[in-house]
Amino acid sequence: MSGKDPRDAFPLHSFQDVVSANREFATDFKGSALTGSAAKGLAIVTCMDSRISPLAVVGMQSGDAKILRNAGARVTEDVLRTLVLATYLLGVSRILVMPHTDCRMAQSEEAEIHAIIEKQFGVDTRGLEFRTVLDQRKALETDVNRIRSYPLLRKGVSVGGAIYNVSTGTLELVDC
Repeated sequence: MSGKDPRDAFPLHSFQDVVSANREFATDFKGSALTGSAAKGLAIVTCMDSRISPLAVVGMQSGDAKILRNAGARVTEDVLRTLVLATYLLGVSRILVMPHTDCRMAQSEEAEIHAIIEKQFGVDTRGLEFRTVLDQRKALETDVNRIRSYPLLRKGVSVGGAIYNVSTGTLELVDC
């Protein structure tokens, strides 16, 4: 008996498309010369929304920027931790906080999201903070200023905010 639980095995049946695509990707892989640094000195904090291709939005490619994604593009403690590392060790000298239009996290209040999940799936998520926003511009200003005032961030880092429009592909620059 190996002692391994069969439930611990990789669920290949659920990921076959991913594994096949990776095999194809690896046949022409050209990224082995890239380093862990952001070649263009940029970090982008954006949403996990699959309509956003952060590097393409700003005309960059693999290796050019660090990408941090979460629901709603919010600046959390983990984002700040990651930005500290990026600014000291990974070549980041500028940070763009980039939420987007038509974001699910900007369409409902926190309590409503918890209620929907509990009603539809029977799971009480009230122990989590989803960081929903009803005023996306105000939340962006708060998040940009949170980064700018973070005492552990490397001095001299430039921080800006913009809202990405998922319908037009354009960035609306926001004064923060």
